[in-house]
Amino acid sequence: MELQINNQTKTYELEKISIHDLLAIEKSCHQQGIAVAVNNRVIPKDLWATHFLQSGSSILIITATQGG
Repeated sequence: MELQINNQTKTYELEKISIHDLLAIEKSCHQQGIAVAVNNRVIPKDLWATHFLQSGSSILIITATQGG
């Protein structure tokens, strides 16, 4: 499966992958304050485990930061 993640093409040897699984693979699942958009649509966190990605999808992982 090929996905565009934050404007980088990545290939995974999985036929089926959820947002939750993707974040675990990318080591982003334990971070606080992240949001995920799939094909320009924000996916609520409570749907990450059941929202499966399609090959060719564009995923944007956004991490909130503090500062001033």
